[in-house]
Amino acid sequence: MTTLENPLAGLGRNAGAAILILSSLAGGEKHGYALVKDVQEFAGVHLPPGTLYQVLARLESRGMILALEADERRRPYRLTAQGATVLAEYITAQQRVLQIGQARLKRSWSVA
Repeated sequence: MTTLENPLAGLGRNAGAAILILSSLAGGEKHGYALVKDVQEFAGVHLPPGTLYQVLARLESRGMILALEADERRRPYRLTAQGATVLAEYITAQQRVLQIGQARLKRSWSVA
């Protein structure tokens, strides 16, 4: 199975949270609290601190994000090229799922 077929492969537990974090960082560097606020705003999902920092550590260890030098107590993170590739592959796969789902709903359920 290629990464395009399973773009969440390698993201580990909380893959959904990982995609939310990658999506947030695609908009620019952010520290933990800014990530939580941004994800809440665009996805309506609250990331608890334990989940956030566990996922950040996993993404960093897999080369998808980079932890930058701390500014006082806040450590910003940046999306890497590898992380951008994983996010783009995920988005492409999800667009396909959406198109198929919409087509099947229209055909079988007369849903617009």
